[in-house]
Amino acid sequence: MRRFDMRLPAIVQFPEQEFQTETQNVSARGVFFYLDRAVSPGTHLQITLTFPPHITLTEAVRVRFTARVIRVEAPLPSLRIGIAAMIENYEFLRSNENPDLLSALEKESSEKAWKSSN
Repeated sequence: MRRFDMRLPAIVQFPEQEFQTETQNVSARGVFFYLDRAVSPGTHLQITLTFPPHITLTEAVRVRFTARVIRVEAPLPSLRIGIAAMIENYEFLRSNENPDLLSALEKESSEKAWKSSN
């Protein structure tokens, strides 16, 4: 699969731990990132990414992937360990920035008022 160099903030979750990192590249079937801890091939994890508007061409989209580690690279001089994970499943997450009901109603009301005045 074609890989896209994308530096996206990522939250990597193991059953008992959570780490923040950044992706190095992403494809339709996998993701590569660095961690400060060793991970064994075959390890299952969850990765949450936020794709920004300039990629989605709409609004930011958060996606949670269930993935399995397929490759671990030797540490770089910075001691970070490269992790390649194959995406097994994904789900789109609701944005935390959705307006509450009152804000949504106020927006709808002002849009109706603007349309009726034009």
